Amino acid sequence: MPSCRESTRLMSEARERALTRGERVGLRLHLLMCAGCRNFGKHLDFLCGAAQAYVPGAATDDEAANSDSTSVTPESDAPTGR
Repeated sequence: MPSCRESTRLMSEARERALTRGERVGLRLHLLMCAGCRNFGKHLDFLCGAAQAYVPGAATDDEAANSDSTSVTPESDAPTGR
């Protein structure tokens, strides 16, 4: 079973890559027993959500899937160069 340090690292890495089955099982067992690491996971979720919401112009996965990637800026919004 991973230590608290290893568990927090795994929670962070899980956002960037798929964990192996052994890593997932060890992390789940650790989280069942460790309230501090469960709390860290909640804070990590909050911070990642807040960071994504803060980035101006960043589309969520749903918005990106529904938008047309070849959209053209309307003439009224285009800079005139004057």
